[in-house]
Amino acid sequence: MFVFGGYTGDIYSNSNLKNKNDLFEYKFATGQWTEWKIEGRLPVARSAHGATVYSDKLWIFAGYDGNARLNDMWTIGLQDRELTCWEEVAQSGEIPPSCCNFPVAVCRDKMFVFSGQSGAKITNNLFQFEFKDKTWTRIPTEHLLRGSPPPPQRRYGHTMVAFDRHLYVFGGAADNTLPNELHCYDVDFQTWEVVQPSSDSEVGGAEVPERAAASEEATALASEERGSFKKSRDVFGLDFGTTTAKQPSTPASELPSGRLFHAAAVISDAMYIFGGTVDNNIRSGEMYRFQFSCYPKCTLHEDYGRLWESRQFCDVEFVLGEKEECVQGHVAIVTARSRWLRRKIVQARERLAQKLEEEAAPASREAPGVAVGGARPPMLHVAIREAEARPFEVLMQFLYTDKIKYPRKGHVEDVLLIMDVYKLALSFQLCRLEQLCRQYIEASVDLQNVLVVCESAARLQLSQLKEHCLNFVVKESHFNQVIMMKEFERLSSPLIVEIVRRKQQPPPRAPSDQPMDIGTSLIQDMKAYLEGAGAEFCDITLLLDGHPRPAHKAILAARSSYFEAMFRSFMPEDGQVNISIGEMVPSRQAFESMLRYIYYGEVNMPPEDSLYLFAAPYYYGFYNNRLQAYCKQNLEMNVTVQNVLQILEAADKTQALDMKRHCLHIIVHQFTKVRALLAQHSLPTPHIQDPLSLGISLGLQATHAAITEPAAAA
Repeated sequence: MFVFGGYTGDIYSNSNLKNKNDLFEYKFATGQWTEWKIEGRLPVARSAHGATVYSDKLWIFAGYDGNARLNDMWTIGLQDRELTCWEEVAQSGEIPPSCCNFPVAVCRDKMFVFSGQSGAKITNNLFQFEFKDKTWTRIPTEHLLRGSPPPPQRRYGHTMVAFDRHLYVFGGAADNTLPNELHCYDVDFQTWEVVQPSSDSEVGGAEVPERAAASEEATALASEERGSFKKSRDVFGLDFGTTTAKQPSTPASELPSGRLFHAAAVISDAMYIFGGTVDNNIRSGEMYRFQFSCYPKCTLHEDYGRLWESRQFCDVEFVLGEKEECVQGHVAIVTARSRWLRRKIVQARERLAQKLEEEAAPASREAPGVAVGGARPPMLHVAIREAEARPFEVLMQFLYTDKIKYPRKGHVEDVLLIMDVYKLALSFQLCRLEQLCRQYIEASVDLQNVLVVCESAARLQLSQLKEHCLNFVVKESHFNQVIMMKEFERLSSPLIVEIVRRKQQPPPRAPSDQPMDIGTSLIQDMKAYLEGAGAEFCDITLLLDGHPRPAHKAILAARSSYFEAMFRSFMPEDGQVNISIGEMVPSRQAFESMLRYIYYGEVNMPPEDSLYLFAAPYYYGFYNNRLQAYCKQNLEMNVTVQNVLQILEAADKTQALDMKRHCLHIIVHQFTKVRALLAQHSLPTPHIQDPLSLGISLGLQATHAAITEPAAAA
């Protein structure tokens, strides 16, 4: 463990405080501190800074030097203290303002800084630092873009830790309050959410002894956790290796109270929060444990994005603009996401049906635009004269993935491209895409491109963007520079007049109390599509034990390699597919749960559905094992004496060894109750091979004593 800087003195009376810039190393094995003597330039003495370790180096950023806040960065190698030295990092990009009392966290090989004390400049911005090229980027936190909750309030004295692809922010002082919500930031999707702990979370408070009164070996016992505390000179340590947890009789979560200047760390798959200052400036000695969810990442957006990139199974072709350029897509995705395009496709289907009827094409009379007898339907052609190919492709990318790949920020050509996309989003009534485009454009407007963007906004009749540009131009710090540009002289006369009038008589600000329509997300649209909105566009029939369930080929192929291979090479002639999972036919309820996962990534389901679907990810070739991970946990948390034999049999058939072992453990410890169920159920002994399973299978027909010894021996 390494400690750099901080201040010394009487913290209770705030006297004799002195900032330090020394570096100490603490060795856990020996319980000894060692000071590193560094030659050469040193960082200025500071406190309330951020520090992290990455790539065998210690990185420190910003802090307070006793007179002013800082925003410099230094790094030092930790491998050889005899040869190492401090090095100041030449930062570039959108460097955070000078600040202190903020946390840093490393995730995905990047360092993140959120909020902190920065005087009048305090914000709730999240900044990202690329270690490779030493560049900072401010990550937009506008929550309207994807309908996610807003980011945390601006604050200081909070903590932030990284786990998997997420950042977790807790506590701190936010505008004279001490909030206790746990905020989570998804690094991949750039969205915030407030985490609501589940009702069965294990959260325990462990009282830490005061340092002065602690004995050499002190033990603290909480209601749900037991840990051994040890005093090693001035360092207290909780031995997590000996920590055990017992399930309370009535599971319940206990949220920590709001606090600041506490500590947080990730140990294994849990976050621990210790100490801090709570209400009335009381220092707390509590410890809380938050268990992270370990489900694999949902790849719904990536799967649909891969379908768009591959252009497999396309069944609609859009003819765009005066040049009649063609862009292909999938009816199922497009009609699920855009009502405007859906109407266009329905009209094209009706025209195609009329044409085929006139030509007496019998194969298409029954269901125009739908495969009959396994034959591939004719490609639909939809003309959209008001759209050009390049912006329309960006729009299509959004329909499939709920996001767009931002081009170069501030580059005039790219800004104009997104303006064309914004125009299409307004025409097609895609509120969510409108927000994405507007955020990019407004963030990209600068002195070099503002006049071009303003003129284009006026030409395209984009009133909100035009207002943003006009307000940017008439700012005191911008106006004189803008009117001296050559581009200003080339503006249209009405626009020049409007700029001058705006400068002389700024219009009153209109109140914006009306709620903004943020549209629907990909998940919401696909959920509605499965529940009936896409019924008229079904082009495949799934048969479950003889019962038909219409579905959509493109969606099934996007999410399952099994269906992708089938539709590409072995498409059934009658357009029907029998559904099973190996030799097992799932229940209708379990099958609907699987379709919900395929269409919009839903994993919540009853335990009995998890029993059927445990092997589905392998059989159908889903692109990750998120569904199986959920099924496994769902079963483990809900295995009872009443269903343990059924689950054991299913686990044996699917070779789910972990689940099988879990069931056998329950049977051994609840043998008396399980034996009463033997008359209704018998285990298939030939399928069970390992010694423990065989011992239990035979012992179920004997006494409790007869089974305990073979189980212990195994």
